[in-house]
Amino acid sequence: MRLNPHHSRLKILAVLLIVRLASMVHAADISVRLEGTNPAIDISHLSGERLVFQASSPEESSIGYQKSGKTIWIKGEPVITVSKLERIYTWDMPEEKVVLTIRKAQNDLDFQFCLRSPDGSQAEKWMICLKALPGEYFTGLFERVIDGPQDCSWAKGIQTALNLRGETVEMKLRPTVSAYAPFYISSNNYGLFIKGTWPGRFDFCQSDSDFVRIEFEGPTIAFRLYRGKLPADIVKRHALETGPSVLPPKWAFGPWRWRDNHVNRDTYYDGTEVHAPFNSELVEDILMMQAYDIPCTAYWIDRPWGTGVRGFDDYQFDPERFPNADTMIPWINKKGIEMMIWIAPFVMGEMAHIAEERGYFLKSNIWKNSRQVLMDFTHPEACEWWGENGPGKLARMGIRGFKLDRADGEKLLDSLHLTTFDGTSYRENYNDYPVQYVRAAYRSVQPVLGDNFVLFPRAQYTGSSRYGAMWSGDPRGTPEGLRSVIIALQRCSVMGYPIWGSDIGGYGRMFNRETCLRWLGFGCFSPIMENGPTVDRGFWNSPDKPDYDIELIATWRLYTHLRMKLIDYIHDLATGAHETGMPVVRPLFLVYPEQTEAWEDWQTYLLGPDLLVSVIWQKGKTRHRLYLPSGEIWIDAWNPDKIYQGGKSIEVQAPLYMIPVFIRRGANLHLGDLKKLYSESLQIAEKRPDLAELERAEGWRDSQ
Repeated sequence: MRLNPHHSRLKILAVLLIVRLASMVHAADISVRLEGTNPAIDISHLSGERLVFQASSPEESSIGYQKSGKTIWIKGEPVITVSKLERIYTWDMPEEKVVLTIRKAQNDLDFQFCLRSPDGSQAEKWMICLKALPGEYFTGLFERVIDGPQDCSWAKGIQTALNLRGETVEMKLRPTVSAYAPFYISSNNYGLFIKGTWPGRFDFCQSDSDFVRIEFEGPTIAFRLYRGKLPADIVKRHALETGPSVLPPKWAFGPWRWRDNHVNRDTYYDGTEVHAPFNSELVEDILMMQAYDIPCTAYWIDRPWGTGVRGFDDYQFDPERFPNADTMIPWINKKGIEMMIWIAPFVMGEMAHIAEERGYFLKSNIWKNSRQVLMDFTHPEACEWWGENGPGKLARMGIRGFKLDRADGEKLLDSLHLTTFDGTSYRENYNDYPVQYVRAAYRSVQPVLGDNFVLFPRAQYTGSSRYGAMWSGDPRGTPEGLRSVIIALQRCSVMGYPIWGSDIGGYGRMFNRETCLRWLGFGCFSPIMENGPTVDRGFWNSPDKPDYDIELIATWRLYTHLRMKLIDYIHDLATGAHETGMPVVRPLFLVYPEQTEAWEDWQTYLLGPDLLVSVIWQKGKTRHRLYLPSGEIWIDAWNPDKIYQGGKSIEVQAPLYMIPVFIRRGANLHLGDLKKLYSESLQIAEKRPDLAELERAEGWRDSQ
């Protein structure tokens, strides 16, 4: 059938009209009224109470700015100009004009405030004030539990969890727990996203119990106000608009193993003489996991691994610490394991001299009296050189995973007067540096490895998720450290960082056996499962008692086997996050916002649509109370004969190896007999592997 050209043109015009109407800002969307002399901006909502930008006191206003160190509050009525695509509100101030431009993007609204001054001068900072509802809930912004030194996030007695009401957050990267995004969602079904990379601050009803105060530096402030009927709609739109998130290869969703340091010893942990041609501790891990039948899809080598005083000169393996690196990687690959390695945004050794000579660097802090030259990733030539001689070189050796450390303030200088290669001030560049780093790494290895690699940075800001997954920095190996990462995982899911993992057992010199047992279960039901560093030991040589820890080995084996059953499921969820923006892990309120308990039970979350997980972090606790959302029937994964109608809280028995997990009835997901798997793992763990025999099987010893 021939198409009628007239009808085709009409269809095209109709589509264009719909798009144009969707982008128009109507008077029903927004109105400005005066409260005394202060303007209040009322915004319509799809679902929930109207949003109001409102002065918290007569002396201030709903909008203000700082100029030459002086704070100026906007007063009076604006002049309104309406066009097809935008509404412009202009306030005449004594020496200049303040201009607010509002555009509509589907259901959302884009705001921008700027100054028009006769002398061309600009604002230094902007402030906005938003009325909060009684009991309104806010979350997002960062993975720390609270602002300040990171140790505060796992301090004993801490009460703050997912809800940030009553907290302030400085939007400026801090190491090492350093995933940030200037985006939050509210239980009033809106989200707010500040565009740009200037530092700022959010105050959620701390200084005034009835108001959210937001201030950001820069000559303008631009933000998107998301309006939705469900929190998940808002989270998905933001994730896609700032992403979409990267989709790692399937092997990246299996169990990983790593150590913080690898010493090449003459004997293994039990005194057996080493005959292996590779690093002894790496070999010990691989052979022991093989003997216990503990699956592993990726093995990660942390710094120091290179030459030089800090083990990171010139992206060159240290032949004493890692002999025969060129054959070590294929040996690991034959075991079905991919190699991952630590890198940083600075160069050392001869590369440091070259970077300085060519002007490829940023001025930076000195770290531990070592000469580290911080790369300027706004310099295209510097990115190409670094990529070719750094990550790209390692990719050509067969390394498929890169742990991108730092980039979050340990070395960055903060200055309005120093500028990068592209002319951006160090201060405006500060929050964007992690994005530049992971993008440069991605572009250096993708031509070599295609899509078969994963980047794993710790520092994050808007746009990072397009290039890499992430890990949670260096949480303490204490019960409160585990508590902090339960919160971090869910905050990151809301913020648009869906592919997340934490160091099972915590990081540093502190190790807590009970916490590690609980963390193994949590790690299994996280988007990324990475076990380590256990103070640079294996569970067969534990820093806690017992040193040969049968229960830890068995629990590790239990959850690695369970993880292998979940790889396809989690990979499908990551694919969904990439395509739709729906995160892999979902706080209960994201799916069941109408249920009050879903906002309250922050220890319980969904892994995709079919698994409900509840994490125990407290020491000495073996019974646990959790909420099962209504509208579903839930099956206890440990006791499949126990079936619960949702809509109530239940109490379950949970020994240290057992994380409470429930399967939504109707799901096509089979975890098997978990208790039987644990019993089998205990039997296997009871027998110490003979490392001499394991070496002999590799052909490294005589058969006698």
